[in-house]
Amino acid sequence: MSSGTDLLSQLNETQAQAADHFTGPALVIAGAGSGKTRTLVYRIAHLIGHYGVDPGEILAVTFTNKAAAEMRERASHLVPGAGGLWMSTFHSAGVRILRAYGEYIGLKRGFVIYDDDDQLDLLKEIMGSIPGIGPDTTPRTIRGILDRAKSHLMTPDDLERVPEVYISGIPRESAAEAYRRYESRKKAQNAIDFGDLITETVRLFKEVPAVLDKVQNKARFIHVDEYQDTNKAQYELTRLLASRDRNLLVVGDPDQSIYKFRGADIQNILDFQKDYPDAKVYMLEHNYRSSARVLTAANKLIENNAERLEKTLKPVKEDGHPVHFHRATDGRSEGDFVAEWLTRLHGEGRSWNDMAILYRTNAQSRVLEESLRRVQIPAKIVGGVGFYDRREIRDILAYARLSINPADDVALRRIVGRPKRGIGDTALAKLMDWARMNGTSLLTACANAAEQNILERGANKPVEFAQLMQGLSDAADAYGPSAFLRTVMDASGYLDMLRQEGQEGQIRLENLDELINAAEEWSQDNDGTIADFLDDAALLSSVDDMRTKTENKDVPEEAVTLMTMHNAKGLEFPVVFIVGTEEGLLPSRGALTEGPSGIEEERRLFYVGITRAMERLFLTAAENRMQYGKTNAAEDSRFLEELEGHFDTIDPYGQVIDYRAKSWKQYRPTVPARPDTSASVAVKNTSPLTAGMAYRGGEKVTHPKFGAGQVLAVAGTGDKQEVTVHFPSVGAKKLLVKFANLSPA
Repeated sequence: MSSGTDLLSQLNETQAQAADHFTGPALVIAGAGSGKTRTLVYRIAHLIGHYGVDPGEILAVTFTNKAAAEMRERASHLVPGAGGLWMSTFHSAGVRILRAYGEYIGLKRGFVIYDDDDQLDLLKEIMGSIPGIGPDTTPRTIRGILDRAKSHLMTPDDLERVPEVYISGIPRESAAEAYRRYESRKKAQNAIDFGDLITETVRLFKEVPAVLDKVQNKARFIHVDEYQDTNKAQYELTRLLASRDRNLLVVGDPDQSIYKFRGADIQNILDFQKDYPDAKVYMLEHNYRSSARVLTAANKLIENNAERLEKTLKPVKEDGHPVHFHRATDGRSEGDFVAEWLTRLHGEGRSWNDMAILYRTNAQSRVLEESLRRVQIPAKIVGGVGFYDRREIRDILAYARLSINPADDVALRRIVGRPKRGIGDTALAKLMDWARMNGTSLLTACANAAEQNILERGANKPVEFAQLMQGLSDAADAYGPSAFLRTVMDASGYLDMLRQEGQEGQIRLENLDELINAAEEWSQDNDGTIADFLDDAALLSSVDDMRTKTENKDVPEEAVTLMTMHNAKGLEFPVVFIVGTEEGLLPSRGALTEGPSGIEEERRLFYVGITRAMERLFLTAAENRMQYGKTNAAEDSRFLEELEGHFDTIDPYGQVIDYRAKSWKQYRPTVPARPDTSASVAVKNTSPLTAGMAYRGGEKVTHPKFGAGQVLAVAGTGDKQEVTVHFPSVGAKKLLVKFANLSPA
């Protein structure tokens, strides 16, 4: 262990200055890959080892339990006594405080904390009797409203006074009444929810100053990590805790503020010096993660934002590989391009674990999964489940299954309440009993609910459901797969249900759009019915061992990582692919309607994605993208224009071309009619002529053992020339041309 000033010698100059900060407010602007966690941990250890601060007087707050545990462990290795530090998330800190002092504001001992499902169950009970809230409004819609209100420290009265007449499609007076009843029921049941852990702690501090004073004795030195991600409630909690001693050090980066949709307010960090005019500012700009070329692109991009604190990432590493951009013909070609490069890099010795594919929305993963699966690349999805395992996808496919197989009781039980139709658990149990007694299907029981007096009341509801399914059964015979799935989504009311679910519903709607695209692409390659499509979809979801599932699914030890750029925050990979750099995807359609602030957040998101790359970065876009089952021309992201001159545009074979080209195809060079037997000439992006064939990439060839294949890459000259060939039978193979015995296919 180290102590005193010895610790500071292990940091760079700016890190050491920040770690040596003693009293008063401080703002540490920590660029991506600049060692912010290291600086924070060393500052805590320095307070203890050099300045003699009692560990029991130090509080460090971050956003995940994992990060808090990591900080505590790292500090304990640096200085004795670190085990007594108070390191936690905001919410964990709230629990600790409310458990100790909650009785001062009416919380009884032993109060329970409602999770998401508990909240939804309670909201179900109170929604039906509130005027203005119709049957199409879901509990998730209401919960989203309440969560946003609490993150802004809004009471029910505050909500009733907001300028918006409608909130998520609900009259504001109705939303406020739902809030009041929800809070009243929670109080009667001695319960609080996740948002209350912050808001009730703030209320406690404001209403009982003596409690705030006691807690401040345990938090004389306060550290807040990822300060750019704090919302108004977290900001206020921090302000109150620091109001006495003012020893507040916050760490963050406005350029990485990407969680506005969760309530994060970038102004919290931008205005820190207004809140604390005497604050010291430390700028961590040396990046230890990425190559110089990657950082140059990142700096060039983010300088276009107005809402930021000026800084420039300075590379510690050398230039490295150029950033590559590829414009594919369509989404499927984009996925195949990524798969080919993954194969090529793996053949060069890269571990699958070294490589990641990042995208804007989870819906984009479907095409990528299929491209990787075709060439047997192991992959895992982080922060989500495989495309065909997502709830909304499984729901719509269950509708389709029941449409073509009325005896599928499992499918019926899954969808009968999605959306809600007034068929509750009691009614469903009676219908199931009747079906069992009469040896028939549950759908038949629904059709006979009124005629056979199966239910005392509400029998018309299951009858209407049976009629819906009969109509869908007729449509299944009349329509192709994509048209039929559109009909299912609309006629079932599923789309209307999701439109009421705010941000979460929008993500699910995008996934359903992608399901239509999948069906349309399947139809282009197959002459079959919806039943045939369902068979293939079932195989994809059941035999696929590539993906990370939510539970009980093994992940290969080595696998390429697929995730959204939001989920990639805080991670790093030697090789990163960012796909879908197009208007409407990055920036997203939603951001385009929000004006400059929305565009700036999307630019920050792209910046976060770029700075995940340690050594190699690939950007891709498509000339045409399928949306809503139709292929439309796509437009390059405006962010690519901002980066122009800082990346090389390449065709599928790795040849550098003009970015402004409408299509890479016009740059495909002509292969000479006969081999050049003269001495090899080193020419960039071309291959020498060997064995009577001019290999440059893309040629169809035949191998005596592996069969037909396609050349992906060419390296070397003369007798040492190698080609990387993808064979559908065995995957990619690197072959020495001299001995490969390849012939034109």
